[in-house]
Amino acid sequence: MLFNSIQFLVFFPVVTIVYFMLAHRLRWAWLLAASCYFYMVFKPIYILILAFTIVIDYFAGIYIEKTPQKHLKKRYLIASLIANIGFLAVFKYYNFFNLNFSFFLAQFNIKNTIPALDILLPIGLSFHTFQAMSYTIEVYKGTQKAERHFGIYALYVLFYPQLVAGPIERPQNVLPQFYKKQTFVYHSAVLGLQRMVWGIFKKVVIADNLAQYVNPVFEQPAHYQGIAVIIAIVFFAFQIYCDFSGYSDIALGAAQVMGFRLMENFRLPYFSASISEFWSRWHISLSTWFRDYLYIPLGGNRVGKPRWYFNLMLVFLVSGLWHGANYTYLIWGGLHGFYLVFGLLFLKNKLPIKILNNKYLHIAVTFFLVCVAWVFFRAKSVADALTILEQATNFSSPTSWRYLVVSAAQLKVCVVALVALIAVENIEPTHGNAFYWLQNRPLWLRYVGYSIILLSILFLGQFGLTEFIYFQF
Repeated sequence: MLFNSIQFLVFFPVVTIVYFMLAHRLRWAWLLAASCYFYMVFKPIYILILAFTIVIDYFAGIYIEKTPQKHLKKRYLIASLIANIGFLAVFKYYNFFNLNFSFFLAQFNIKNTIPALDILLPIGLSFHTFQAMSYTIEVYKGTQKAERHFGIYALYVLFYPQLVAGPIERPQNVLPQFYKKQTFVYHSAVLGLQRMVWGIFKKVVIADNLAQYVNPVFEQPAHYQGIAVIIAIVFFAFQIYCDFSGYSDIALGAAQVMGFRLMENFRLPYFSASISEFWSRWHISLSTWFRDYLYIPLGGNRVGKPRWYFNLMLVFLVSGLWHGANYTYLIWGGLHGFYLVFGLLFLKNKLPIKILNNKYLHIAVTFFLVCVAWVFFRAKSVADALTILEQATNFSSPTSWRYLVVSAAQLKVCVVALVALIAVENIEPTHGNAFYWLQNRPLWLRYVGYSIILLSILFLGQFGLTEFIYFQF
């Protein structure tokens, strides 16, 4: 079920109202049933995959906790990880690796007889796989007790607000909240609803309007050049940010209305003055997942410098592969790894020229580097990405400065929406939300602001039920 659909407009209030009407002992069952329905709206059969891994991880957690022998604990953990990664490998990476294997064999004039699979990737598979893995890993580490209540554990994996696109929660944060008797708190519920509206605004008014400019350029990059391509690259950076952070806002807001607190996933990433700072602000639940479960176990920065740089590159390459089975994602991840290693090698200290140490210059350079990497993330192929970068520097045509993608009115909507977003995030850096800024303003200004946001959604929003970008991961 899409957050930007009429279905959800009915689903959310019904689920929330019934949740508060039920006795506390029945609420988990209601939320679990609602979450199953929410997921089955996409493709019902895929709920069986989640059910299978939930059963395996539930029992794996119990056996890991009650088994005294460390080698047996590790076996149960490995069995759980194989089950989760196995499904991910089959649905997401099987055809990618099989195609590359075919290419390898073709170099020796050998035909690959292993057939490709005609299957669709289950919505949000990477997200709930990583969330399930974090549970068994934490139980193995001894930082989380095994959950004995099967329904509560299933709800931890299936909780609908963050089921298909995160944030990727840790069991220590979410599981205790399902046992706590949540009471309806008016002020908290209002803040949650406001955050949901802001998330919808970012999705349908900003992201989906920017998509109308971005999509034609990235679909046919050879047809555009110069400033038109540069605008498309910058617009995509904000499109993916508003699309993904908009989803997170709706998820966190929906959970907050019911009394639950999910982790923040974004903290104004495009105001970062370095790539490392960017990754402390962008998709925080994923970046911290890789830090805790891959980077640190590899040795992190507690090893020699060559190994440290290798660890960074490996983590970002795996992060790229997590996003998709395509060389474009590997290059995207590799670029970010390269940026970090390059910075460690050559930019350890302050630069000798004072002006080069200006914070705003650092923010601009970081944004530029992130945008270059986004080209590979968005492009259909490596060849298309290289064409886009080449065309962005091509000003040979006298009309290359013109916006050749959308009408002047559409372009103005995009620009005004972006200016509003940047202004809001500057004046409200803690939350990046217009509603937080408005709540302490005079009454007349609050209602003017609320009216502008709601009318913008109503008249400028794109309601073609476009999926959120990160649903494909």
